[in-house]
Amino acid sequence: MKELICITCPRGCHLKVDEDNNFEVTGNACPRGKTYGFNEVTAPKRVVTSTVRTTSEEYPRCPVKTNGAIPKEKMFDAMKLLDSVNLETPIKEGDTVIKNLFETGVDFVACKSID
Repeated sequence: MKELICITCPRGCHLKVDEDNNFEVTGNACPRGKTYGFNEVTAPKRVVTSTVRTTSEEYPRCPVKTNGAIPKEKMFDAMKLLDSVNLETPIKEGDTVIKNLFETGVDFVACKSID
């Protein structure tokens, strides 16, 4: 039995996921908690946030994040990919930095516009 705290809303329900009983989730106050508990135990995913280098003297780093969640076990590999990125200005918020990360359909995107 895994115990989790749901992070889908501020309520923070204390979930229990029974791995021996078809991953039954209890303790959730809403359907989102049930989905979160099941997914967290069977295939955890995370949104990754970081920064990358730019050619701007005023803003030498640009914040980036994935536009969706990627498998948790790929987080450190994703961070390593960002080490080689050096964005040319101008950069517009929402610009794709790395497309289709690990064939997941998820992209790293810029979170700030830099002229």
